[in-house]
Amino acid sequence: MRRLSILGSTGSIGTQAVEVITSLPDEFQVVALTARRNAALLAEQARRFRVKAVAITDESAAEELQERMSGSGIEILTGPEGVLAVADRDDVDLCLNALVGGAGMAPTIAALKSGVDVALSNKESLVMAGELITDLIRRKEAQLYPVDSEHSAVWQCLAGERLDQVRRLVLTGSGGPFRTWPRKKLAEATRTQALQHPNWNMGPKVTIDSATMMNKGLEVIEARWLFNLPPEQIDIVIHPQSIIHSMVEFTDGSVKAQLGIPDMKVPIQYALTYPDHKPSSWPRLDLVQVATLTFEPPDLEKFPCIPLAYEALRRGGSAPAVLNMANDLAVQAFLEDRISFLEIPATLEKALAEHPFVDHPDLAAIEELQTWTRRCLGPALDLPEWVPFPSRRDPFSGKGTPSGSGSEIRIPSREPSR
Repeated sequence: MRRLSILGSTGSIGTQAVEVITSLPDEFQVVALTARRNAALLAEQARRFRVKAVAITDESAAEELQERMSGSGIEILTGPEGVLAVADRDDVDLCLNALVGGAGMAPTIAALKSGVDVALSNKESLVMAGELITDLIRRKEAQLYPVDSEHSAVWQCLAGERLDQVRRLVLTGSGGPFRTWPRKKLAEATRTQALQHPNWNMGPKVTIDSATMMNKGLEVIEARWLFNLPPEQIDIVIHPQSIIHSMVEFTDGSVKAQLGIPDMKVPIQYALTYPDHKPSSWPRLDLVQVATLTFEPPDLEKFPCIPLAYEALRRGGSAPAVLNMANDLAVQAFLEDRISFLEIPATLEKALAEHPFVDHPDLAAIEELQTWTRRCLGPALDLPEWVPFPSRRDPFSGKGTPSGSGSEIRIPSREPSR
């Protein structure tokens, strides 16, 4: 039985993970859970799984959680420190990081530092600190299990293959709710329209990222660190049906693709049960019913977040981290009706152009860049005081901030042979 902690158990990925775990009662023991502010659902989950500890990030919700957990005997932790404490527990085999945005970086580092394997849904961890995390995993001999459907697909396609025989990765994307809109009309796009994803059930932040196509850009950066390939070997193709989740083209011209219905429970389950494909009750893919699979190139003029992500990846250093920080702030502002849809990529472009570049940022530099990004963009975005995830204790706990050599992250034995 695998012992689990779930960071962000009340969010979109977290609640779907709970469905997976509930469907496989003999496979898992849930040890600890965290949430941002949904005390009611967190308490219900904690009692259902009889966990040892819970943490809630928003300290204003702590009193409600205390009341709901009264008499349970479950340890209650609060604030960012509480989430970090759940992440690096020594009685956990696997930590599912389902946090959203830059808030997920410090807990990912904390878990890996303790030698805990991580099932990673939080792509921003690798976008912001890919070099640091790569080195940390290598030193700690921890493992990383991709949860994103695209990266899970690549992982499965690379099983038993040699990385030096890979010509390119092809990450597919639906194109989001505005795929067929003319660019001029995007200036009028509302929050409600942007949140109407055609295929996937996701949280609001990721859904907006899909609408701007920034989600695909972040996935390219994540794939670079997961699979140790340069940006020139990572492509994006729009696939409106969301049936093919990614493809790998090899040097001999052959292509492997991973297919499935657009349901996040499938890659979540695979990450949690690896290396097994456990039976499930999720709907099955019927290609006859689907009938048609279509593809088109992404419109880089209409969706400038994609070229901005490639630019940040090619520049390296602090550029991807600042890009992600700016995106967190811009999406929050858009969701609160403070900026227009087209101001999101404009905000990212400003941050990339003006930020104080750092060649090999350590954790302290990344945190300083968070402060800089907030100060640079905050007034224009009219945002209240906000920090995605203040790391009030060093996840490296005095052992020094590592620097990486750029080797690929260690994902379990399906890592391509050399």
